[in-house]
Parts: sequence; C-alpha cells; structure tokens
Amino acid sequence: MDMQGSRPLPVTRQQAWDALNDPAVLKACVPGCDKFEPLGDDAYAVGAGIRIGPVSAKFTGKVQLSDIVPPERYKLGFEAQGGVAGFGKGESAVSLTPTGSTCELSYTVKSTVGGKIAQLGQRLIDGAAKSMADDFFKRFEEELLRRHPEAAATAAAAAPAPVPSGPWPVWVWASIAFLITFALGVIIFFSAAWG
Repeated sequence: MDMQGSRPLPVTRQQAWDALNDPAVLKACVPGCDKFEPLGDDAYAVGAGIRIGPVSAKFTGKVQLSDIVPPERYKLGFEAQGGVAGFGKGESAVSLTPTGSTCELSYTVKSTVGGKIAQLGQRLIDGAAKSMADDFFKRFEEELLRRHPEAAATAAAAAPAPVPSGPWPVWVWASIAFLITFALGVIIFFSAAWG
C-alpha cells in the first residue's frame, strides 16, 4: 500500500514537531494504541488493539526514526506482528512546512503486509485506514488545541475551514502505517478470517 498526503495543523511547526515526538501524545491519539514507549536510539515499542467490524486483534511492533532534521522532517521504519493475523512492515516520511503562524504536515507511506492480513480486499483495508486516520487527526488536533489555547483562540476567530479528508500525516503513519499494518493484520486475521 502506498499513500501520501498533507494536513494543515493549527499550531507552529515547532509545536507540531514537539507533539509528534511525544510518546504520550501519540499513544493518546492513535486509535487503539495502548503502548508507545521509547526503546532508545530513536526507536519506540508500539502496541495496539484493533477492531474492524466483528474482528479484533492485538498487534505489537517497533517504530524506528531516521534522517531526523528537527523541526522539519524525519523518516520512520515500522514493523508489526499480529500472531495468526499476520505482519506488516514499511516506511514513511513526514515533513512540517511553516505556513505563517501555523504549519502543514506532509507524508508518504509505503507498507507491505503478509499472512492472513494480505488476503483482505483493498477496499476493506483502505476503508479501515481512512477511518483510523480520520480518528487520529481529530484527536491530534484536539490535543494540539488543548496544549496551545492561543491556537484555539486564533482558530475560533478565523472562518472555519474545511478539514481535508484525504491522505494522512506521516508520523501518524509511523503509528498509523504501523497500526494500519496492525489493522491490516487484525483485519486479515479476522477476515479471512475477518479479517
């Protein structure tokens, strides 16, 4: 699965960078995530329970950051295991571009899955990924506005802008790609089971 996209964020690039590098924020914002812990050397252990339709599974894995240029960009490598559901691995790149007093997050993601997860239909996988991404961005923006009330005041004063529903940010892709790989594992586990 290859994905790319961008998303406007209501905070400065530095504020977004700080949030994207805070394991507590990621754990709170990634759907189903119950573990996002530093392993040292820019690596994180990740765990998530995913439920898609009538199926649910527990995935564990690792996210490794590389090519880090604060507060501008980094790359992420990820791998996840979901037992009989299968596995997933991939890489993503995330960048933050200043847009005045706010910023835009852009990302690319490439991932592969194996095991039962690989037997799921692309439509089902894409639907699950979109739902997870939308949920993540809603939570992430709420957390940014909670942490930076001045951004909330500015956002409230500005005319409401539509929120893009297209592709999702990349660090989220570290987590979402991981979790989608997760979800794919979960989805496939119960889909073909369920997956």
